[in-house]
Amino acid sequence: MLLEAVYHRPRVNWSYAYDENTIHLRLRAKKGDLTEVFAWVGDKYAWDQTKELIPMTVFASDDMFDYWECESVPPFRRLKYGFLLQKGKERIWMTESEFQAERPLNPYRLFEFPYINRGDVFAPPAWVKDSVFYQIFPERFANGDPSLDPENVEPWGGVPKPNNFFGGDLQGVINHLDHLTELGITGIYFTPVFAAASNHKYDTEDYMRVDPHFGDTETLKRLVDACHERGIRVLLDAVFNHSGSTFAPFVDVVRNGENSVYKDWFHIRRFPVHSENGIPTYDAFGFVREMPKLNTEHPDVKRYLLGVAEYWIKEVGIDGWRLDVANEVDHGFWRDFRKVVKQANPEAYILGEIWHESAPWLEGDKFDAVMNYPFTEAVLDFFIRGSLDSEGFAHAIGKQLSRYPLQASEVAFNLLDSHDTARLLTLAGGDKRIMKLAALFQFTFMGAPCIYYGDEIGLEGGEDPGCRKCMEWDKAKQDRELFGFYRKLIDIRKSHPSLRTGTMTFLEANRHGSKLAYERRLGDESVIVLLNNEDTAQSFHFNVEIERWKDLFTGETLSISRGVLSVKLPAYGFAVLGAADL
Repeated sequence: MLLEAVYHRPRVNWSYAYDENTIHLRLRAKKGDLTEVFAWVGDKYAWDQTKELIPMTVFASDDMFDYWECESVPPFRRLKYGFLLQKGKERIWMTESEFQAERPLNPYRLFEFPYINRGDVFAPPAWVKDSVFYQIFPERFANGDPSLDPENVEPWGGVPKPNNFFGGDLQGVINHLDHLTELGITGIYFTPVFAAASNHKYDTEDYMRVDPHFGDTETLKRLVDACHERGIRVLLDAVFNHSGSTFAPFVDVVRNGENSVYKDWFHIRRFPVHSENGIPTYDAFGFVREMPKLNTEHPDVKRYLLGVAEYWIKEVGIDGWRLDVANEVDHGFWRDFRKVVKQANPEAYILGEIWHESAPWLEGDKFDAVMNYPFTEAVLDFFIRGSLDSEGFAHAIGKQLSRYPLQASEVAFNLLDSHDTARLLTLAGGDKRIMKLAALFQFTFMGAPCIYYGDEIGLEGGEDPGCRKCMEWDKAKQDRELFGFYRKLIDIRKSHPSLRTGTMTFLEANRHGSKLAYERRLGDESVIVLLNNEDTAQSFHFNVEIERWKDLFTGETLSISRGVLSVKLPAYGFAVLGAADL
């Protein structure tokens, strides 16, 4: 038993309240080392009457570790606990301070979960688990009101460049909501809609005004209302890490230098404010001089931005915020942000843009979720780049699940491309079969999947600005077969709760392998997903208890022989199987 690999910490993803009554406990051990693990739990004030051993199971693994988990429903919301580790006949007890051969005589040196205080329970909005999001870049989605076009607008469908305009606006979105309803979308994430000089609007000029090329506040209200009538929630983009260089306070700093009353709204290293050899004399997003970083610790800046966050929730009824460059803003600001937003709308979804492991932001006091780029990279590494085999992919997903409390994973924002990356079909080399495999995993995994506008009809495009093409609205030029695939995929996800909130178990994921199989299970419902990530046909064979299965895509019924389910898949083929009576 390699005790050096055993790890537990009484906080965050290792010991946490899943709801007001339930505590989840986790423990890490060397992969394949332990044969059984038990949590030894009880109430510290009634130990002898409440103590019990709860079996733990491996809920995730990576290339080095197994992650064991169990849940406890303590009678008085308190928990003292330790662990019993077994490897064959070898038994070791783990306390807060040491490993020991004998069972502890009392609970005093065990770990402790002091009390489940309702206000401390991390409770993201439940509706997100059932959502399917669609990302819209407003300037490129649809031109619904040509009277708003910029003077230098170009014909729709031209070549996207860093600084050109095609006239997309909010009315264009309203005009095409039928498209989203037909697809099955239940949430829209908009990149910024507030006044700014650029086409992407991440250089905010006025946080309290809709960009005049997009419409006005009344247009935004009509859009949000129209979405809500269709059961679609709306997220707006909050760019609070930085403003634009045309933001009035920054213009004042440029004009008045050290005499500006706004000089402390930004991080000015020296005056005058300008750029030297490509590096501004003030902190900015990267070194982009048009995006000066805001000092969110300054009380006036904080008051202004928190007012913005509250205003748009109350004024137009948005359902949440996506937070740009969220990891570069101080944690104190985000704690106050959460209080303001949740007071305005307790069901608002707070989504941070963070491209790496994000546990410090997912403790229940800041964000509900993050844009799940580690998930994105794992999917692309296996299905697109081929840099992971199926075992490596399963390990990457297992490691990701181990990092966060379950409720955070259930509402993670799972994307495969965006306005910041090359499009999925382009990454797949134009091969729809490979694209479909990646999307299939995205939609049969826990968390909220998001489609980048146009992916569903075959839009291609490389890195920015190529990924920001105009949406194609001529159905003769759309890939309607691909649209049908996404629509069916969304329908299957909505029809099977296990694909949204069930457990996940990898059934086949081998070293050097290109076959992947996993089960999603919730109660009596079981769905098995088979993926062949190879340019040749391959067969799957599984021992199963259910005698008849149905392919949820084709409707074909499969019968087993002697308890073995056998399925042959073509090159880059897939099957999503549910019990035939589902």
